[in-house]
Amino acid sequence: MVVFPNIKINLGLYITGKRPDGYHNIESIFYPVQWKETLEITDRQEGLEAFPQLQSLTEVGKVRFMSYGIPIPGNADSNLCIKVYQSLEELFNLPSIDMHLLKTLPIGAGLGGGSADAAFTLKALKDYFQLRLSDVEAKDLLAKIGSDCPFFWENKPMFVYGRGEKMRPIDLDLSKYFVLIVNPNIHISTKEAYSGVKPSAPAIDLEMMPSIGVEGWKDVLVNDFEASVFPKYPIIKEIKERLYAKGALYASMTGSGSTLYGIFEESPSDLEFSQYITWNGKLTF
Repeated sequence: MVVFPNIKINLGLYITGKRPDGYHNIESIFYPVQWKETLEITDRQEGLEAFPQLQSLTEVGKVRFMSYGIPIPGNADSNLCIKVYQSLEELFNLPSIDMHLLKTLPIGAGLGGGSADAAFTLKALKDYFQLRLSDVEAKDLLAKIGSDCPFFWENKPMFVYGRGEKMRPIDLDLSKYFVLIVNPNIHISTKEAYSGVKPSAPAIDLEMMPSIGVEGWKDVLVNDFEASVFPKYPIIKEIKERLYAKGALYASMTGSGSTLYGIFEESPSDLEFSQYITWNGKLTF
């Protein structure tokens, strides 16, 4: 079973309050983007020989996880794909499996790559083993893994709120536009990003954004993290300004950074950002 986890971008991101459980309440529009990596799930292969490109091999109980490409930090306790398997193992008697993840998406970049890996792991396991798991049960399980994970179960434009696990569909189709994504390879911890943010009520109703149109977003649609991140990392602000200079209708940081994106009417060149990790394509989902 092979699946292809994709990323999301935040169209606006507002920190509305601190929660008693230590998390923050947010409001945002999550929009899926077709920048993908590859995850394969197979029956346990005995006598498996490590591939030359293997970055890491982790074995926990009945799951053996192998990653390739970009190194994944942390250990088994922080591996979201393994957590999904373990959560399902509490509900179903799953057999031993191998997971292979070709990691090509930047890590800790505000793109939701790890959350997507978790959600697509659940999708793959559900289909592979024909598990009786409802959408509600799946999203409840994913919400315990990570705040952004339930979004990738739906994988369509959503207005999200709460700590990010609650969502409502939003009628927003950007498929006629192109996106250029630029990751400057600067790691910003979530704690660092939140440290400079003062929670406040959004100045706009995000669910009304489709009626405004992309051309009108520049002056009204805000990512609250930019106020704390830009002063510490001027290069991130500079990239946003360069995206506008290239003709972006709207540009913003996504998540808590450090990745930025610009939305364009025509396919943009990424040559001037060649020193960074980039992706460009149509905003289809």
